[in-house]
Amino acid sequence: MTQGAERRQGVDEQAVLLVAGLADLAVSTLGSALGTVRGLLRRSDAAQLAADAEQDLMARGRLALDRYAAVPPAHLEVLAQHVLARRAGDDA
Repeated sequence: MTQGAERRQGVDEQAVLLVAGLADLAVSTLGSALGTVRGLLRRSDAAQLAADAEQDLMARGRLALDRYAAVPPAHLEVLAQHVLARRAGDDA
């Protein structure tokens, strides 16, 4: 076998191992999530739990929108306000 073929085989093996590892992680995560969902569905206060989760998600959404949708003040406008405030302080 040539060195290029060995290197290619090593890359192929790494790719297979990475895909297998990701698949195993996905299956274990999915199994854990399903177990959690089953446990939540058995609870007697599932309706209240769902309402609380909805309120929490709405609050998180509001915070995310406030964080990313708020337009910061214009830089030149802020500088102009500082200049006006300074001039007003000098005149007094």
